[in-house]
Amino acid sequence: MGILNVTPDSFSDGGRHVALDDALRHAERMLSEGAAIIDVGGESTRPGAASISSQEELERVASVVEVLVRELDALVSVDTSSPEVMRESAALGAGMINDVRALEREGALAAAVGSGLPVCLMHRQGEPRDMQQAPRYDVPIEEAVADFLAERVAACEAAGLRRDRLLLDPGFGFGKTVEHNLRLLNRLECLAGLELPLLVGMSRKSMIGKVLDRPVQERLPGGLALTALSVERGARILRVHDVAPSVDAVNMTWAVLEEGC
Repeated sequence: MGILNVTPDSFSDGGRHVALDDALRHAERMLSEGAAIIDVGGESTRPGAASISSQEELERVASVVEVLVRELDALVSVDTSSPEVMRESAALGAGMINDVRALEREGALAAAVGSGLPVCLMHRQGEPRDMQQAPRYDVPIEEAVADFLAERVAACEAAGLRRDRLLLDPGFGFGKTVEHNLRLLNRLECLAGLELPLLVGMSRKSMIGKVLDRPVQERLPGGLALTALSVERGARILRVHDVAPSVDAVNMTWAVLEEGC
């Protein structure tokens, strides 16, 4: 899953793909490098990010979704918590909803059900503006994540969103310390009991910077190590900025796990 942020303030690529032509060219490049999905986001959810209106978010993403589907025939995921953006994106041909708030925003669950699209539910603690202000849990992080996601899956099923349309994201970096993130990845198999595909996103995140003392532009090697570990521990979709090297890391890891090319 290649990341396409059409925001002015995302943590590593804010402002780089705001123009429609820039977004199109970047998506085209990621697809040529092996991305199967393009994840379009119009709201920054980096730590400390301010919220924006649904109308502003829609203005950022709608034309991008439309052109990616029409001109590139791309499978487009829309990274949104807004019911309005979900509905409009589905109408424009998006193939998936990726919600960091796990459809907890008012109206989001109904919009997701109505869209008929697959949905990724992510764990987080708090909101982007405050989620990294001393996050803490009363139980081991892997239990907290599994319990939250199980509750959201149950809520989705009760509302009519079929289980076979759900994916799960443990939410690395969303209301978690470095220690939480490392423990969670080391115990990622604990989420296997939920029996749903896992989507993992750690590309360029601060956990890499803090462990390796690297600025955001020098985090690729650490990110590739996390990619390999994620695949080995059960992840099936990797959300990344750097598609080509990530594809190589996934394929090499998979060759080892399958003992063949």
